Amino acid sequence: MKLLKLSLRTRIFISMTFLVLIASILIAAVTIYQYREEAQDYHRERLERKESAIRENIDLVLRNTTFQVITEKVPFIFNERNRINIYELSAIHKLPIDIYNLEGELLIKSKGTFANDTADFQIDTNVLNELRTNFDRRHLVKFQKDDIEYQSSYTYINDSNSKSIAILKLTYVQDDDLITRELREFLQRLGEIYVLMLLIAIALAYFLSKYITRSLKTISETIDQTRLDKRNKRIEIGDASEEIYSLVNAYNSMIDELEESAAMLAKSEREAAWREMAKQVAHEIKNPLTPMRLTVQSFHRKFDPNDPNVNQKVQEYSDTLIQQIDTMSSIASAFSNFAQMPAQKSETLDVVKIVRLALDIFNEDYIIFPVVRDEVIAKFDRTQLIRVVTNLVKNGIQAIPEDRVPKILVDVFSENGEVVITVADNGVGIDEENKKKVFEPKFTTKTSGMGLGLGMVKNIVETYQGSITFTSKEGKGTVFKVKFPKEYTP
Repeated sequence: MKLLKLSLRTRIFISMTFLVLIASILIAAVTIYQYREEAQDYHRERLERKESAIRENIDLVLRNTTFQVITEKVPFIFNERNRINIYELSAIHKLPIDIYNLEGELLIKSKGTFANDTADFQIDTNVLNELRTNFDRRHLVKFQKDDIEYQSSYTYINDSNSKSIAILKLTYVQDDDLITRELREFLQRLGEIYVLMLLIAIALAYFLSKYITRSLKTISETIDQTRLDKRNKRIEIGDASEEIYSLVNAYNSMIDELEESAAMLAKSEREAAWREMAKQVAHEIKNPLTPMRLTVQSFHRKFDPNDPNVNQKVQEYSDTLIQQIDTMSSIASAFSNFAQMPAQKSETLDVVKIVRLALDIFNEDYIIFPVVRDEVIAKFDRTQLIRVVTNLVKNGIQAIPEDRVPKILVDVFSENGEVVITVADNGVGIDEENKKKVFEPKFTTKTSGMGLGLGMVKNIVETYQGSITFTSKEGKGTVFKVKFPKEYTP
């Protein structure tokens, strides 16, 4: 797993070096194996040659002996003093020679350099069985003694009529000193050559991996700089392999498609922004239109030309209409400039007075504002504050079902250097599933409206470094709490 975290260049370098090492090890192993096989063949063939020569000498002795050629006379035949005997044969061929009868009992033994062993006086039964059953009437046994390897061959001695009269045993010492020295010298020379080859391979692997990954590094750096929000460059490379060219062409095609997608996305986002702006403007214009309509209806219903306070009431109605008209004008100006609606201002005002003025547009007598304090001074935008209050009150009115006596309680007070405005209603409340969605744009549980009011209120309050929260019990009502600092620092 750690190898997979390495760079491609490092992996190519390690792989090529590793292959050279593995190749050198395999060649050394094959060389050692080949030397050992050749050594075994050499010793086997040498033993066969000595065996063949000794048998020819034995046949010559049997043909020229004065004794009867039978098993019982074999010790005497090969011990004649006036002819070649077993001791001379052993000395000539430098091999210990043992002759056994057909039952495997020792008849005569040369006095060679091979040490005597009590086991040599009787041939093992398994060896006799193998010798009797072998097609070529010959059996070879390999064994090790005192860290020296030996080969013992067993063959039959025949008379002139090809009748077996005895068993010939030749014991051959496998002397590998010369072959081992040659192998050691060869491996030493091979090691020197492979050390040189390894150094060359390391240098070649370094430059080759650098050359192979050069184009990939260029592609990687370009891909790292690829962004959706900017114009991306196509990759231009010189000499490279077919695979690299395919990768570059695929990347360039992707960049072309990405540019087209980005253009389409930008166009779609602009269209969506305009649609959203249009919906929000329509929503914001409807907010002052409703209280304006209510104000005109109230004025028409309650107007009495003989009332001594008629001038004062006309002035109040006019102020309310002018205030709402100003709000609509600011919305229109903001939309025409494609800026935030309306532009934020920071003016010192009495929050209690502005909240009371915002509530005056509502004719519902169940809206209670029991503020007895004179004023709460803070910095805020007059129009925006009216919009916050009217939206919260309007939502409260719409949340109250028709079969319930409505009640909306609005309060303003100071707390820890902040202004707090609360709007409580006894409506249907907000269920757990919808609590997380209340301030999301376009979310609404009403059959009419586009769900932009509370999202807009949240944006206005947060613009003035404030916050809006709510608590709600399903079926009992909801309380919205708006908090913002008295001193606003843009």
